[in-house]
Amino acid sequence: MRGEKIIYGIVYFFVWIHAILPLRVLYVFADILYLPLYYIVRYRRKIVRENLENSFPDKDQKEIVKIEKQFYRHFCDYFFETIKLLHISDEEMKRRFVFKNMTVLEEKIKNGNSAIQMLGHYGNWEWVTSITLWSNDPETVFAQIYRPLRNSVSDRFFTNLRKRFHSVGFTKNGALREIVRHKRSGKKMMIGFISDQKPSLNNIHYWTRFLNQDTAILTGAERIAKQTGFIVGYLDVKRLGRGYYEVDMKVISDDPVATGENEITERYARLMEETILRDPARWLWTHNRWKHKKQPVT
Repeated sequence: MRGEKIIYGIVYFFVWIHAILPLRVLYVFADILYLPLYYIVRYRRKIVRENLENSFPDKDQKEIVKIEKQFYRHFCDYFFETIKLLHISDEEMKRRFVFKNMTVLEEKIKNGNSAIQMLGHYGNWEWVTSITLWSNDPETVFAQIYRPLRNSVSDRFFTNLRKRFHSVGFTKNGALREIVRHKRSGKKMMIGFISDQKPSLNNIHYWTRFLNQDTAILTGAERIAKQTGFIVGYLDVKRLGRGYYEVDMKVISDDPVATGENEITERYARLMEETILRDPARWLWTHNRWKHKKQPVT
């Protein structure tokens, strides 16, 4: 336990020192990091290449390699942008990460609703927590559902980092319990679900065609929406330039209880796919997303 605290302290100090630097300097480090990461370490390049080739069977090798290199450059940017969260002002954050249609959603919340926002590992998902800076309702609880990391030091670091803009975190297994507790207390909520992860083998409930492949999709956000009646939205992230993003908040369902089984999940899959196809290099291709294969019906 003491050793873990020491390691955490070292990691935090290292990140904090770098976070003081302006982003334009951190991007120089990102450019430097890209070269060994891509050409020497070759971090998960086999998985990335396979994912890209299977997702874009109509693209030739030259196009695949171009997207691959763009992805690794963005991945390095993401790393240093995330570090910058420790030492970025609210004003700079609002300049760099803009939420559109926020007033429309807040009107729904003011009318007594709560909302689930579905998103993916696209752009810089860690910066999405800055949504609290765009809210005019101090009574709304902002939360994100997360899967604890295996490495305890990394898990503690990211858990604390995601509280930078005063949102709270619910673990995947305890999410429903926490949501029900807040709902019973009369609090309105806006909850972020990153739903493009690979479900565990015993948690596969729905398959769809996604990026030209049979894909198991997480259904947790839909199940909770149906149990709580929370409206469901989608955060469509666009990268405008290096360190600049725009989020278009779209409604998936105003009345999730009335939707058919897996309807919300399918709508999310289609919207997430549109986001990726618009600019493929900004999605997290290092995930072994298609490890589980759909078994033929016998």
